[in-house]
This record gives sequence, structure tokens and C-alpha cells, in this order.
Amino acid sequence: MHRPIDESGHGTGGGRGPAPVPPHRPHPTGPGDLADARYAPGDGVPDPGRVDPRVLGALLARHGWRRRGGAAGRYGRWTPPGAGQGGGTSLLVPDSLAFPDSEELIGEALTALARSATPAAREVLTGLAVPSDEIRWWREVPPGPAGTVPWPVQEQLRSAARKVLLAGALAVRGRAGYHGSRHRAAALAALEPVVVATDPGGRALTAFLPLPPGRPVAVRLHHALHAAREAVDYQRATGGTDAFDSAVEAGVSRELTEALVALVRGTEGVRIALAWAPAAGTPEGCAARPEPVEFSPGDLPALRGASARYLTDEPSVPVRITGAVVRLRRSGPRGEGKVKLRVLGGAEVGHVRVVLDEEAYRTAGHAHLVGLPIRVVGRLESRGGFRRLADPSGVVPVQVDEAERDRLMKSMHENLDFFEEACGPGE
Repeated sequence: MHRPIDESGHGTGGGRGPAPVPPHRPHPTGPGDLADARYAPGDGVPDPGRVDPRVLGALLARHGWRRRGGAAGRYGRWTPPGAGQGGGTSLLVPDSLAFPDSEELIGEALTALARSATPAAREVLTGLAVPSDEIRWWREVPPGPAGTVPWPVQEQLRSAARKVLLAGALAVRGRAGYHGSRHRAAALAALEPVVVATDPGGRALTAFLPLPPGRPVAVRLHHALHAAREAVDYQRATGGTDAFDSAVEAGVSRELTEALVALVRGTEGVRIALAWAPAAGTPEGCAARPEPVEFSPGDLPALRGASARYLTDEPSVPVRITGAVVRLRRSGPRGEGKVKLRVLGGAEVGHVRVVLDEEAYRTAGHAHLVGLPIRVVGRLESRGGFRRLADPSGVVPVQVDEAERDRLMKSMHENLDFFEEACGPGE
């Protein structure tokens, strides 16, 4: 059994994620920062006429608000997290729009949420303004002074959470034990709309994955995290690692296991929970209320072993790449040389490096000088993150339209220092 994690930070938020690291946007500091049509201009709160009271109630319950009475089937009175019986600001929320004053009551509740200092109120408004699936991380870590979590420990949580999301986005693009640099640009782009919120105590973090673009990532992580948990349990019980092989199809990869190692390291345990957007319902093949997935320090050997295995077992990929030559280098006036290509087609990577024999190197140099890309056949090696092309052959220039050729020529003139045939150290 895994040690349960204290949920005292559940549902709180309002901090800002680290801006320099993509792809996540910081959690808005107030309703006015949420650029969405559901916010009526001038009043800073969602338009009450466009808010489903059932969705509002589901979000209040999710973020720790408690329903304390009210006329059954008509109204409910909600109090914020941590408020005692009858204590704290309360909201009167109708159960449906069937009553004459329903829209007015929803408007009053939204205004109260916008004015509330409770972090859970801002998270409810975020869920209304940007209908999202939510992923929450909790870490049980030793407290710092006055019960706070040191800043470096909070940064570890943010960094590990970003890695988990990136692993999910990569798995959406394709199943692999090790992705390396493949699909990375597309995965980062898929995470651009994600909004993050941090717990003031530094032990919890919530990511809001807006619908519809964020749902594939949430669904893939739902399956991948549970598959990783089952694979770890199988290895700890039997010593076998076969479960990690089949877990790849569910989305488990080196990137995910490395993210989980970073998440668990230095803690007494972690928990990851996922909740679907109330307005969109449960995706096909998923549990309506997924159980949180827990990992403990005792899982680290299995996760590290799986990560190393994924790295060594992922096979090279045969490809035929079309790319623009952006760098040439060799140690002398003759012989083989190294070429760096900006990939235009044939592989989901940004750049590759390849060692060419003298004739192929000369072809690449001529193509570079006249502003033409080249085509080369080879194997994209997993070593180095799928950034190297092994056994290259068939190097030929590729004709392109005038606009593309002019762009390549301009790029060449702006980067003349990349054309390095002079004697010098290798890359």
C-alpha cells in the first residue's frame, strides 16, 4: 500500500508558474485577466446567462466548497474550504434555471467569487471561463520555516509537472519508449493553452487543460499514469519488467518515467489526480471519477530501471529526410565532413547531424551555396535523442520553388559563420 497524501492543499491556487519555461501560461490573478467571451465586459465576472448552475455546483464541489443546506431541488448554500458550519462567505446557487430568480442568484454568486480572497474561488471562475480538464499534483515534503515549502522545492514541483504534461503531449503524437527530440515542437505547441495554478503552501499544483485542444493530453495521461502504476506494482511484486513493455501502448515512455522520478525524488510520496470538465462530461474509455495515482520513494528503482531500458531499447528509425544545410564542417580541405540539416520533411525533428563522405559533403556544400535543400536516406538514431542520421546515402539536391529558394539564400547570407570548412575542432 502507498502512504496516503495529505490533501490539505486541495483546490487552492492563485500563484504564478515560472514564466521563462514554456509551454504553460501563469494562472490569472483575477477574473479580469481571463480573456474569454464568457466574461461580460466591464463587470469582471462570467455572464450569468451563460453559466449552467449544474456546472457551477460541480466546480464548487471539486474545489472544496461544501453544500450546507438549501431547499432540495431548488437552491443550495455553499461555503468555502475550511469554513466551519455556518462560517465564512456563503453562496446561494440554484439547482437549475427553472426559477425566475435563477440568473440573478448566479450573478450574485459569481460576483461574490470574483471578490473573494479564497484561492478556490479563483479556480472555480477559471473553470467557468475556460472549460478545462484538471490535473492536480500533491507532494508530501518536509516543511521549511513556519511550515512553508522552500522555493527550490516548489520549483521542483513545477518542473516535474511540466515534464509530465510534455510526456502526455508526446504520447498523443505517437507511442514510443523514447521520444527524444521527435514531435517535441508539436507537443510544446499543444500545451500552449494550458493554465497553471499553484498552492500557496507550495505542496500542490493544478493544470487546467482547456477544451477541446487539451483533452487528448488529459486522456492520454489518464491511461499512461495508471499503466505506469500497474507496471511498477508488477515489477515490485515479481521482479519482471515485461509490464513496462506493454505500458508503452498506453503512453508510458522514458519521458514520463523521468518526470515521475523528478516528481517523487526528495518527497515522502506524491499523488496525481485528474478531473474532467463538467461541461464536457467523461471521455470515452475513461472512468467518470478517476482514482488518484500515487507514487512513493520505494517506486524509484523501478522507474529508473524502466527509464534506462526505454533509452536503450528504442530502435533507430529509417527515414528519407529533406533538409536545408545550415552548417558544414570538416577538419581539412578533403575527406568526410559533418553537416547539420534543418529538417523540412521526412522526420518529426527540428535538426539532424550527419557525417557525409567527401563526395556527398561536396554535394551538400554546393546545394548550400545555391540555396537548395538536399535529400538523404538513413537511419535516425535514438542515441543522442534522434538527432543523428546514421548510414547516410543518396544525397541529392532538391528543387524548390523560387520563394523557398530565396528564403534559404537569405538564411544562408545571414548565417555565413555556419559555413565552416576551415581547419578547426569538430563539433
